[in-house]
Parts: sequence; structure tokens; C-alpha cells
Amino acid sequence: MSFKKISALLLVAMLAAGAFGCKKKEEAAAPAAGAAKPAGNTVKIGFLGALTGDVAMFGKPTLEGMKMAAAEINAGGGILGKQIEIVEADNRGDKQEGASVTQKFISRDNVTAIVGDPTTGITKVAAPIAQKAGVVLLSAGATGPGVVEVGDYIFRDTLLDSIAIPACIQYFAKDLGFKKVAIITSDNNDYSVGLSQTFRDAAAKVPSIKIVADEKVKDGDKDFSAQITNIKAKKPDVILFSGYYTEGALIMKEARKQGLKSPMFGGDGLFSPKFIELGGPAVEGSMSALGFSTEQASPATAKFIEAFKAKHNGELPGLFDAQGYDAVMLLADSMKRANSVEAKVFKDALAKTKGFEGVSGTISMQANREPIKSPLSLLFVKDGKFVLKAKVPVKMD
Repeated sequence: MSFKKISALLLVAMLAAGAFGCKKKEEAAAPAAGAAKPAGNTVKIGFLGALTGDVAMFGKPTLEGMKMAAAEINAGGGILGKQIEIVEADNRGDKQEGASVTQKFISRDNVTAIVGDPTTGITKVAAPIAQKAGVVLLSAGATGPGVVEVGDYIFRDTLLDSIAIPACIQYFAKDLGFKKVAIITSDNNDYSVGLSQTFRDAAAKVPSIKIVADEKVKDGDKDFSAQITNIKAKKPDVILFSGYYTEGALIMKEARKQGLKSPMFGGDGLFSPKFIELGGPAVEGSMSALGFSTEQASPATAKFIEAFKAKHNGELPGLFDAQGYDAVMLLADSMKRANSVEAKVFKDALAKTKGFEGVSGTISMQANREPIKSPLSLLFVKDGKFVLKAKVPVKMD
């Protein structure tokens, strides 16, 4: 081979190598991809909640409500020509598993939004992960503080403790004549700790209400004899237990065993058939503050109730069925208003929601993305069933 040919070949090789090097540099300089854009003809929404374990009583109905909403929307043509796909996983009520499921939804399933968790503790673990990834997370159950503060992709559709508790205290003082309250907090439960503090803060503004006892327990405890002995001596009109139904039922059995006749009051953590099943006659008269009731239903709620009964052999829906349904409907509504299924676009429409007629009540988002819902439903256990005691209107501005 001649010197000229060798030189020409070397020149071609050098130019090719240079071009290849430039391409690699350009690729390296490209920005990292953000949240995945919805692809194809589906919009994926992840369900974050427990399907097994102690809090599955909240997760299962949330998922059922989500599925009902998705089926209804898909039957009507979907969202902007796309069908909703609900992606399921079971976090077993465990915070570490909740974080893993959230990450899986984002990195593997490419969800556009996540509904859940129904509990405050796991929602607070999942929220920073969703916020960093630019994926909307809408909890259909978390009522405690420190949730939406995580960032502008984080929402919820449930009645807040900060709204429900002051309304209940006013009702207790004015309508029921309660004056003395005993508080029991499960101090290893974020939801319980937050609810108890909300009650203390609200009670401090009502002169006729006095907190006469403030006891601590833990999730998983079985023996509450010491706490009830202390409370009994104070003769409270009502016991606020801010935790979940399992411990609530056992507390009431111990109270009745010791002859304490005060009723129990709590948030949606008490609202479960298991509370009545575990507590039996001891929980008669116990009260739960909720954002949903099947009694005195609005037209939208009545329609939902009938559809649920038709699907479940006459069974009535509960709070978490309704809030799971509303969560998917809220997401769909915001996507339609934004004319986009991309989270970075429709999150702003979701934040501006006003007067949304959900099956769990009328919902408006405040400037901080916290929901205002009306009315408040105060339910109590009568003859082994939760029935409506009072509907308390909530100011929407």
C-alpha cells in the first residue's frame, strides 16, 4: 500500500473517531429525564395502600373505590382518549414497604399519579419520593399534619382533622353538654399523635371543655388496665382515642370491665366493621368523625351508593370506598381541565379545584393544596352498626 493511501485511511479514521467522540459528548451533556410521560393509550394510576395486615381495612375499600371510578371513566371514553389503568401493590401497612412500592410505581410502572396511602404515616414517607420524581400523590385518607407541606405534587381529598375536630368539640359542648374529656394517644402512630394534638389545640379555645386525663399507649398493646384506672378516677364525659380500631375496641372493653361508662370518640381510624366486631357491646355509643355518610345522601352520593350496592350484593359503601372513588375522579377532572395527562401540567389544575361535587362531599382546594370538605358526618355505634348522629356543615371559604 502506498504512503498516500495509508495517509488517506488514517485521515478518514481520525475524522470518524472525532465524530464519534462529539456524539458521545453531546449525549453526556443532555439533561436527565424527569417524570415519565404517559405513553400509548393508557394513564397509569398507582394504588398505595395495604391489602393485608392491620390497616388493610382502609386499603382494600380505597382500591375498590378507585376501580369503580376507573371503570366508569373508561366506559365513558376515558380521559382525553386514554384509558385509566390502576396499578396495584400491597405495602402491608409497613413504612419501608410503602417507600419501596412508591419507588416501583415511579421507576418501573411509570405511573402518572399515585392514590394513597390511606394512613398519614406511610403517606409522609411516600410523599418526598413522589415530589422528587414529579409524580402527583393524592392521599385518600391521610388526615394528620405534615403531608402536603412536602411539595406542590402532594394532595389529599379527605376531611382534615384540623377542620373536623373543632367542629366536633363545638358540637360536644353545645349539643351534648360534654365538659370533661380524657385523651388516649398511641404514641408510635403518626396519625394518633397528630390527631391528639389537634384536639388539645382546639379544646383550648373552648372554655367549657377541660382535658382531665392524657394517657399514652402504643399500637399493638393489649393491656390497657392502668390507663383506664387513671381515667376512671377523673370521671370524663367522653374518651378521645386518636388511634385505630383494634386498640380502640380493646380500650373500650377494659373501660366497661372497670365500670367506666363514658363513650369513645375518634377519627376515621375507628370507622371499621372490625371495631364493632372486636368491641361488641362495649363500643355501643362510640363516635367517629368522617367526611362521608350513606345517610342524608346528595344526588351524586346516592347514585354512587346504588352502583356500589349493585356490584356488592346490597352492601353499603364506606368512607374509604368513597374517598378512593373521589380521588380518581379528582385526578381525571384536573386532567380534563388542564387538557393534559402530564403531572407537571395537571397538578396546577388540581390545586385550583373549587366546588368539586364528590360522593364524599363537596371539595375545594385551598391555596396550600389542603382540601376543605363539607359536610362533616358524626357517626355513632347503635345496635351494632355505625349510624348518623349529626351532619355538621363546614365553611367552604
